[in-house]
Amino acid sequence: MNKPKVYAFIDSQNLNLGVRSQGWKLDFAKFRILLKDKYKVSKAYLFIGFVSGNESLYEFLKSSGFILVFKPTLERHEGKSVITKGNVDAELVLHSMIQYKNYDKAIIISGDGDFHCLIEYLDSKSKLLKVIVPNEKSFSFLLRKFRKYVVYVHNFRKKVEDIKTKKRGNNLRTKP
Repeated sequence: MNKPKVYAFIDSQNLNLGVRSQGWKLDFAKFRILLKDKYKVSKAYLFIGFVSGNESLYEFLKSSGFILVFKPTLERHEGKSVITKGNVDAELVLHSMIQYKNYDKAIIISGDGDFHCLIEYLDSKSKLLKVIVPNEKSFSFLLRKFRKYVVYVHNFRKKVEDIKTKKRGNNLRTKP
């Protein structure tokens, strides 16, 4: 019997901010390997706002095995701060439907309730494998009815944490 084709559709901002809000940073290359090894993901679509100057990041993500789908970003000034916004929700839903006939199972990586209708549809067609939620404490109530599919990124923290940028603790000994 053929192995099912599994595709992942990733809301990059929700993933990145959800993990960072818990005090750690995701190593995207390790995360892609985890998706391949644990869930047999053959294609991982990463939806991301395009920001000029981040080309080396985009090259790194591509070389790590992600298929990047860009959304133009908008800058908004709030006081002295500049907020860059690139909402990718529509692109993620659209691409999951464009690719619908090409995969047997889908993994949605986001805790955003805007994906409720997509997740509900995939579930009704027996095409939903998992919903990987970046932050267990702050994901949409709308997704809670899909708990049997939900797993949390922090469950994989030891395998996917970016230890190169991990802050050093004060318990490091410098003297005998």
